[in-house]
Amino acid sequence: MGILHGRGGLLGLLMSFIILDRDGVINYDSDDYIKSPDEWQAIPGSLNAIAQLNRSGFRVLVVTNQSGVARGYYDLDILSLIHEKLMRELAAVGGYIDEIFFCLHHPDDACECRKPKPGLLYEIEEKYPINLTETFFIGDSIVDVHAAQSVGCTPILVLTGKGEKALKTYPELAAISSFPDLSKAVEYVVSQQRKNND
Repeated sequence: MGILHGRGGLLGLLMSFIILDRDGVINYDSDDYIKSPDEWQAIPGSLNAIAQLNRSGFRVLVVTNQSGVARGYYDLDILSLIHEKLMRELAAVGGYIDEIFFCLHHPDDACECRKPKPGLLYEIEEKYPINLTETFFIGDSIVDVHAAQSVGCTPILVLTGKGEKALKTYPELAAISSFPDLSKAVEYVVSQQRKNND
């Protein structure tokens, strides 16, 4: 499932793509779930980092598990309001997200779209001119890393959200590029892009 936002068109064919997780990467996460627009609070610097990606020629896509809907903590209308707030605050700093892809299922539903399953990433592949094996996926959890690896994306771990705990819990994550937050991860991604374009 997805909500279309932002800009598309032929220009996008000339651009690179990048995939971001939402909670713990763009906004503060909560063990009690983000259940309202008021509870959605951007991590300092994250929105400016997305705007920097846009200015550097990236189309930004977000992939997020939102089982709070299946658990009855909030509904699809509230989720839409949360995403409207994200887009509004992002637009205020000159940034945009092309689309937010989300899984609403409960973990027990055994769906194919809940990360680390690759369903949402394959949905992106069907809709956009993207080469997943040439795409960075920035997340804050082992789930994000496994989802990225399952389709050949290059995972990047940020230490906000669940990232620091994940790095301590799963020794294999030491082999993944990790950064304190989205701003630093984006600096790396943009520097890599410049190297590839030289």
